[in-house]
Amino acid sequence: MQERRKFIKSLLALSALLVLPMRALANNWNIPAFQAKKLPEAFAALQISNVSLSTDIKVIGPDKAENGAVVQIEVASQIPNTESITIFVENNPTALIANFVFSENTLPFVVTRIKMAETSDVLAIIKAGNRYFSAKKHVEVLENGCG
Repeated sequence: MQERRKFIKSLLALSALLVLPMRALANNWNIPAFQAKKLPEAFAALQISNVSLSTDIKVIGPDKAENGAVVQIEVASQIPNTESITIFVENNPTALIANFVFSENTLPFVVTRIKMAETSDVLAIIKAGNRYFSAKKHVEVLENGCG
C-alpha cells in the first residue's frame, strides 16, 4: 500500500513537471495581437512597421473558397534569414490568424487551414532581421466560415 502511494505521488509530480513548459509557452502568446480587431492594431501589438512588398514570398490559396470555415493557405518565403511568417485576414473578426517563428536553418514554409468570415485578402508578413516584407492573396468566400 505504501509503495502504491509513493508511485501515485511520483506520477503526479512528474505530470506537473510536464505541464509547466506548456504553461510557459502559452505565456509567450501576444494576447493583444491575437485579440486585435483591425490590422493596424495587430501590427502595433506585434511591432510591425515599414512593410515592403516582395516577390520572394508566395501565398497560395484558392481563388474561391466554397466554405470559409476551412480555407487552406500555404506561405513560402525565399527571403534569406526568414525569422517568422505571420498571417492576417483583414475582414475577419480578429485580423491575426497565425504567427509562426522559425529557428535557424529551418525552411520557411507553412501550410495551414484558416477560417475566413468573408471575402478578403490573406496577407503574409515575413520578418527577416529588422525588416518586414509582405505578399497577399485575394480569396473570395462563397459561404461564411466565422458565423
